[in-house]
Amino acid sequence: MKKILLILLLILAAHLLWRWWSNDDSAVLDGRGQEIVYDRLWVDHIPKSDTDTFQIFAAVTEQPIGVFQAGSSWKGSWELFRYDNKGDGKIVFVYPQTRESERGSYRATKCSEKGFDYCLELAGNSRGARRYYSQKGWELRGTHGFDELKARVEALEPFAPSAAPRE
Repeated sequence: MKKILLILLLILAAHLLWRWWSNDDSAVLDGRGQEIVYDRLWVDHIPKSDTDTFQIFAAVTEQPIGVFQAGSSWKGSWELFRYDNKGDGKIVFVYPQTRESERGSYRATKCSEKGFDYCLELAGNSRGARRYYSQKGWELRGTHGFDELKARVEALEPFAPSAAPRE
């Protein structure tokens, strides 16, 4: 009986050690991934050309505001929103320009799709994509001012237009 108990304890210890060792992310995700949804840039895909339209989503916690943006390197549009984080994957989007509001939900997980580290599913919003992706290093915490945030967004655009038109 003691040998069986000792073997079970060793197996449990090995399993816990393996889980600790394989977790290379400092944030342990809850069931809906609230730890990674906010204060991070999300894209629906990396553009394949300078005219490929892609979508960006971001929501910052310092002041509960965010943005849905769609565009290419040449043309785009955006809409800012306020939000109320209801917890457990629930969010209310409020669009001040139109005075509309929408109840939505999210689920963010670690993933390895399309070369990204995180996946986000958004439901209930009519402004953006339903699925977004992000990477380690795309966090917005520590971003000071509009110019630094703009530089981070532009770094995602590998096909930024040059000063001179192409011939």
